[in-house]
Amino acid sequence: VQLQASGGGLVQAGGSLRLSCTASGKISRIDRMGWYRQAPGKQRELVADITYSGIKKYGDFVKGRFTISRDNAKNTGYLQMDSLKKEDTAIYYCDAYILNEFLRGDHLWGQGTQVTVSS
Repeated sequence: VQLQASGGGLVQAGGSLRLSCTASGKISRIDRMGWYRQAPGKQRELVADITYSGIKKYGDFVKGRFTISRDNAKNTGYLQMDSLKKEDTAIYYCDAYILNEFLRGDHLWGQGTQVTVSS
C-alpha cells in the first residue's frame, strides 16, 4: 500500500491550491487521513485531518482558509487551500492509517509536495 501526494506548486499570496493524496494497493479501509507541513527550520505540524466518518480537525493557523475532504470510494483525500499566505510555504505531507486486505493497520506517509506562496 502506498500514498501518493500531488497538487503542490507556486502560487501568489491570496491564491488557492488543491492537494490530493491517493492510496493505492489492497486496501480494506482508510481510517484517518491527514495533512502535515514542514517549513525550513521548523517542526512538522498538523494542517488538518479527517476520520472515515468525516470528522475534521484543523491546525489553529488555518482559521477557515483550508478545507479537508475525502472520497472513500476513490481512496483519496483532498486539501483545498484558499487565501494562501507567504507563511504557508512548506512541504506538505499526507498521512493515513490504512487497514490492508488482512485488516492489519499501518500508518503511512506520502512523499511530500512543495507549496510555495509568493508575495
